[in-house]
Amino acid sequence: MQDFGRRSFLAGAAALGLANAARAASPMGTAKGPVQASWPSLVNNYRYPDWFRDAKLGMWSHWGPQSVPAQGDWYGRFMYMQGHPMYEHHLKTYGHPSVAGMKDIQNLWTADKWEPDALMARYQKAGAKYFMALACHHDNLDCYDSRYHAWNSLRVGPKKDIVGIWEKAARKAGMKFGVSNHAAHAWHWYQPAYGYDPIGPKKGVRYDAYTLRKADGVGKWWDGLDPRELYTGGHAVLPDGIDTIEAMDKWHDANNGQWIETGPKDDPAYVTRWLLRQTDLVAKYKPDMVYMDDHELPFGPVGLEAAADYYNRSIEWHGKIDVVLTGKQLKPYARFGMVQDVERGFTDHLWDEPWQTDTCIGDWFYNEARLHDKSYKSAEEVIQRLADVVSKNGNLMLSIPQPGDGSIDSETEKVLDGMAGWMTHGGEAIFGSRPWRIYGEGPTQLIAGMQNEEKAKPFTAQDIRFTTNKGALYALFLGRAQGSTTIRSLARGRTGGQIERVTLLGGGPLAFRQDSAGLHFTMPHGVNFVPAVRIDGHGLV
Repeated sequence: MQDFGRRSFLAGAAALGLANAARAASPMGTAKGPVQASWPSLVNNYRYPDWFRDAKLGMWSHWGPQSVPAQGDWYGRFMYMQGHPMYEHHLKTYGHPSVAGMKDIQNLWTADKWEPDALMARYQKAGAKYFMALACHHDNLDCYDSRYHAWNSLRVGPKKDIVGIWEKAARKAGMKFGVSNHAAHAWHWYQPAYGYDPIGPKKGVRYDAYTLRKADGVGKWWDGLDPRELYTGGHAVLPDGIDTIEAMDKWHDANNGQWIETGPKDDPAYVTRWLLRQTDLVAKYKPDMVYMDDHELPFGPVGLEAAADYYNRSIEWHGKIDVVLTGKQLKPYARFGMVQDVERGFTDHLWDEPWQTDTCIGDWFYNEARLHDKSYKSAEEVIQRLADVVSKNGNLMLSIPQPGDGSIDSETEKVLDGMAGWMTHGGEAIFGSRPWRIYGEGPTQLIAGMQNEEKAKPFTAQDIRFTTNKGALYALFLGRAQGSTTIRSLARGRTGGQIERVTLLGGGPLAFRQDSAGLHFTMPHGVNFVPAVRIDGHGLV
């Protein structure tokens, strides 16, 4: 660690009462090995695993207590902000947040209809080669057997090791297994829980995070747990006297609503505990992937310490670094030191290195409105996205929302069934493939960046993506191509090779003609969405 980072770490360890701060990172200390806690060391040692490059598609269970109200994302923050629809839902359904807080929602998480083995089989049939479980979101509940955090799913809610059960199901199915950690942001995300209503009959009455202490739990369901540990402490507490919702929202936006990667200045122990929890998670479940919900890594040198620990542990487990650690918005010095994740976004070019985009067919956390208005992404939209990403050297990780009981709804089942149907013929163009010399062609221009799905225009039948696999070239049509079809990038003289055969996947051989304008053939009517053709010949790949 750099000196300032080590000072902060040692201060945090002292605050936690750890006798040996140098070994405070995990039950056995952070793993020793060739990888050091610095970007140059991460870059010099990291290699992208072949399993990740071959897998192409993963499924994510972004599932936790915020799924219980079935209202969508960030419930644990917005339920504490008067005027927000989630606050109104909470008030009507559970009571005022001065009494019924997020801690109580967490305990209502039942998982009583959760069938992990059956779900894993469905995900695998839909094409998933790896699976990721949410380990801890901003709501700060560890969904696993957490050694360093009492607010975990074995003591609260389902009383089960959610991550551990998912891990066993994934391994049994022969899939790679990952975990996602979002806890670095809990300390600022949760600060509205220390606020109050600026207007109305309970104006000025502080919410539960502000008022409750461990002793208040005696005789209650949370007896022995300290709410201050869950809600992280009051690091940016709403001051007294705010008397409009507009002023309250403005204050939160300015003081705790920013996406930052530093820790609370008044509580270095929070960062130290985060490292303890992260290294414990990795040591316990030996994940093949760790997803960090952070721009690069959280907490400066402490995040680097966690990354080095993970890579060195992989060397202990596999004899080499055979794992994936993801982060977002990587700067040049971090490129090639981990896998870049582009959340709900696109790229407009072919990347040199493997990368990943993650998205969801609906909201990250279950929103029952999606079921009723049928607004999930369709199977066709998912496969379009998969083809586009894979053609640009990326992977797609797809989240399938689950309500609090752990089931999946009927509309979600339709999406998975549609994906499974496409995979029976289209999978050979995806799994184990590599990019071609160009990613594709077509009129639709994508805007590169994160969080921009809503800006994307619909793909057309002229939008084509290329992959290569086992010596063959594949062309995937993102729109519903039918009738006379031309691939302009395969014009005579441009490919440098000789085309000998064109085959519709799931269909059969197609008569073709190649000239200076492109490769021409007739696509049969009535083919499935995202039709793909295999192109064989000499010198194409």
